[in-house]
Amino acid sequence: MSPINIGLIGFGVLFALLALGLPVGTGMAIVGFTGLWYFLGGAQAIAKVGITAFSTVNSYDLAVLPLFLLMANVCFASGIIKDLFNLAYKWLGNFRGGLALATIAACAGFASVSASSLATAATMGQVAIPEMKRYNYHPSLATGSVAAGGTMGILIPPSGALILYGILTETSIGKLFIAGIIPGIIEALFYFTAVYVLCTWKPNYGPRGPSFSFREKIAAFGKCGEITALVFLILGGLIIGWFTPTEAGAVGAFGAIFITLIRRRLDWPKLKQAVYETAKTTGMIYLILIGAFIFMPFIALSNIPFWLAEFVGGLSLPPLAIMALIILVYLILGCFLDVMAMILLTIPIFFPLAMSLGFDPLWFGIIIVAVMEIASITPPIGMNVFIIAGVAPDVPLQSIFKGIVPFLIADICRVTLYLLVPAVALYLPSLMG
Repeated sequence: MSPINIGLIGFGVLFALLALGLPVGTGMAIVGFTGLWYFLGGAQAIAKVGITAFSTVNSYDLAVLPLFLLMANVCFASGIIKDLFNLAYKWLGNFRGGLALATIAACAGFASVSASSLATAATMGQVAIPEMKRYNYHPSLATGSVAAGGTMGILIPPSGALILYGILTETSIGKLFIAGIIPGIIEALFYFTAVYVLCTWKPNYGPRGPSFSFREKIAAFGKCGEITALVFLILGGLIIGWFTPTEAGAVGAFGAIFITLIRRRLDWPKLKQAVYETAKTTGMIYLILIGAFIFMPFIALSNIPFWLAEFVGGLSLPPLAIMALIILVYLILGCFLDVMAMILLTIPIFFPLAMSLGFDPLWFGIIIVAVMEIASITPPIGMNVFIIAGVAPDVPLQSIFKGIVPFLIADICRVTLYLLVPAVALYLPSLMG
């Protein structure tokens, strides 16, 4: 049997295992190990598994994940996230749809200290949805704005998806973080526009909130000014070259702990809970990565990436048309797989193809992560939607999916902008040299 057929069988078995509910990391490890055994023999397959597990856990670059996760968990445990929402609410709440605007702004702020879309959606959902209910916001707008706003945790640095992409493709994580800044700002602006247009068309969806004095607005900075300065320090340090992404994670984690201790907002039980949540999430991610690093050599040995590159190269299509086909594949996969599964399953195949077409790895990473944001709110999976359904169980699922439609339209527009204007992602990294 040809290597390509073996690879296709491997994918079929993997999808079957995932459909049966097996964790993605475990499924990739089983299929990858079996495939390596077939191609290389038992001794080399066993050695590969052992070396992969050790080198993954021992990786300096991978330490960036638990460090940024610890930073996010400390901020959540200490209540800083509520302060971010309050800050955005004081400045934006009196506009039509102002609470939804404040939610999106706070999601962007939380995404800058988190590495997770799901964490952003779950956290902001608990804070923002009760407030929007209190001011008689339409349930679709209330839940849709949080579900869509939560996706910014995938793109805005420090992004867990960009970290995984950088590790899998050996692309600079620091430059990926910097490349995500302008697209992240554009995403927030497009979401603001979606809320404004919807609430202008249907004023009852988002009534105005109370007005606050300028002094009250400035005072709102006081409770989260330090953490905002910490975020700017991290991103500025990466641009200037003061520290590596892993060092930036260490600065972020230490800074968050120091700030919350000084403010007496972090006690021993909260710190223990933050460390526990960080360890639990880190263990899950490391298991998935080990499975991916076992699966990837099997895919390479199957020659599927090279066959796909040759096949696409023979289609005589312009590179952007091929990129559009890749995006379409991701949108379809997003109906059945979560973001992490898509990254681990598809990057080993599509990244070599993108490089053969001459695409910049930073630009390609931003495009793919942006498309995965869309996938995280599309039916029938839409992981962010199900998170919000858990936070707001009284809102029907179809109402939440209805609420994300304006944001999906905004997403399609901004991804088109990223495609047609690569400088959106590449300008800041170009300043780093």
